[in-house]
Amino acid sequence: MYRYKITFAYDGTNFSGFQIQPHKRTVEQTLKNAVNKIAKHPTPAIPVIGSGRTDAGVHALNQVAHFDIPYHLSNDSMRKALNSILPLDILVKKAELVDSDFHARYSAHRKTYRYRVDQGEFVNPFKRNYTAHFKYPLDLAKMKAAAQDFVGEHDFTSFVASGSQAKSNVRRIEKVEIYRDEHDNEVIFEFTGNGFLYNQIRIMVAFLLEVGSNQRPVSDVKRVLAAKDRTQARMTAPASGLYLVSVDYGK
Repeated sequence: MYRYKITFAYDGTNFSGFQIQPHKRTVEQTLKNAVNKIAKHPTPAIPVIGSGRTDAGVHALNQVAHFDIPYHLSNDSMRKALNSILPLDILVKKAELVDSDFHARYSAHRKTYRYRVDQGEFVNPFKRNYTAHFKYPLDLAKMKAAAQDFVGEHDFTSFVASGSQAKSNVRRIEKVEIYRDEHDNEVIFEFTGNGFLYNQIRIMVAFLLEVGSNQRPVSDVKRVLAAKDRTQARMTAPASGLYLVSVDYGK
């Protein structure tokens, strides 16, 4: 068997998330169908293992997965073969033959996510599936100050949605960046960490938007983290603004 690592992008608008679900169109099932077609539909079917799950409507710029296949193809031939089968809302950017001990999920050291917030007066029809919309003024200095309280290792129980299957809510965030894209009239949030919980980034973004619009004090992140109470962070930002930017397998 040959193990391939693929790096791929997808538009999450018309997918019901990454993970396979009965009777729903998902990224994982779509990739699995393509891989098994290339492998001539073996029994049992070849699974495709992703670096992690994304929810319905969430996008990826550089998601990673691996699979084992009984045929050897050059890296470029595998990339081209997959792209010739996959629908237009998934693009394999790179395929690499890797060692058998590589694991798309367990070998990952950190991930970076980006969240885009459009600040137009009204919802832009060409951005509605790719950004959140928040028309009210935002104080970036306050949001940046509050966001630094997320950095480090914390119990993020207050910032995880019900339905999470994680055994522990402790995660480490290495960096949070917030900046304004003047050209597109957007505010951009970027989070890098060793892993993120169910809806964690979307809840943190909604929380920071409350800080930036003076609905919460800058110091509130510390209080809500300590409370370990989901009801203390009420809102969840829409899935449309969220992108998986990269998965890092380095030290």
